[in-house]
Amino acid sequence: MNAALLLALIATPFFAVPPAARLPFTVGTATAQGGSTALGEIVVPAGVDAGLAIPVAVIHGARPGPVVAFVAGSHGTEYSSIIAMQRLIPRIDPMQLAGTVIVVPVLNVPSFTSMTPRVNPVDGKMMVAVFPGEAEGTQSPRAIDRFTREVIAPADVVVDLHGGDLDEDVGRPFGAWVRGGNEAQDSASLRLVQALGLTRIAVYNRLVSAPSTGRGLTGQALIRGKSVVLVAAGRSGVVDPVDLTVLIDGSLNVLGALRMIDRPAPPVKHVYLDAGSPLVTADRDGVFFATVGRAARVKKGDVLGYTTDFLGRKTGDIRSLVDGLVMYVHGVPSMSPGTTLAEVLAILPPPDLTPQKR
Repeated sequence: MNAALLLALIATPFFAVPPAARLPFTVGTATAQGGSTALGEIVVPAGVDAGLAIPVAVIHGARPGPVVAFVAGSHGTEYSSIIAMQRLIPRIDPMQLAGTVIVVPVLNVPSFTSMTPRVNPVDGKMMVAVFPGEAEGTQSPRAIDRFTREVIAPADVVVDLHGGDLDEDVGRPFGAWVRGGNEAQDSASLRLVQALGLTRIAVYNRLVSAPSTGRGLTGQALIRGKSVVLVAAGRSGVVDPVDLTVLIDGSLNVLGALRMIDRPAPPVKHVYLDAGSPLVTADRDGVFFATVGRAARVKKGDVLGYTTDFLGRKTGDIRSLVDGLVMYVHGVPSMSPGTTLAEVLAILPPPDLTPQKR
């Protein structure tokens, strides 16, 4: 389903079709008949290292419509998004659904079970950075190869869910608009990001011809012509009911915007933010102390925190590099060269949907 057709579907109701007339939909071991939900696994066989089973739910609507994939846990210790996807599954009634929803609540299972931030401890690789994967090789690329074929390929819309990792104190929840220069695709994605119901929207420009773009989940979806939504809520491994509500409601809002369920979009005034703003990073080992709120508005040069050596002697102030909004601050004292201590994004004017260079 191309982006122009998806835009048309957003504005067009689907007609009723008897559930029995719907062909079954299969992902991994989960096969759902029309008007039903199936739970299963995407099985990654053992190779040079251990095999893996990635949990998946397929909610196959009683009526035809788009295929939407919700994916969380590519970083296995971003707990808010993982638990939110667990709880989203029973919230979607397949008999009232037009289209199909695929939910992968935790992609990087070894990261989750071992409480290892970001990487898969089996092979030391970031699953989210090895797309589209490889049929042979270590566990991460093998898993991503299977996941790409089973989940990304059949989807029309990919929703990539994140939250604050163990060392990230994320501020207010935000959506992200990932655009690659295809006007119809970018417009369809923006409508869905706006439908999340969140005030803050970070704007990412991706050069789809760059080899690095396809190494990530959202980039891989983008170059395959999918509509892409990224959303983040959570902080430092805490599962906050407020963040869960934001992620569950935002996911349902996306389905409502696609006319897959009966759910009106909430009215929201959006603030657009430049995701290309420079990160504030550490230049040495030591200890970091944040002094700014994780949702504050700051000016260039404002102090965000300070650093000390291991004996408590102050080694410097950490200052904002731009005027803008604090998106997150480093959530733990530990730091080393290159550690991101804060992310402040500059405020952008509302988008005009001018195509970006591809």
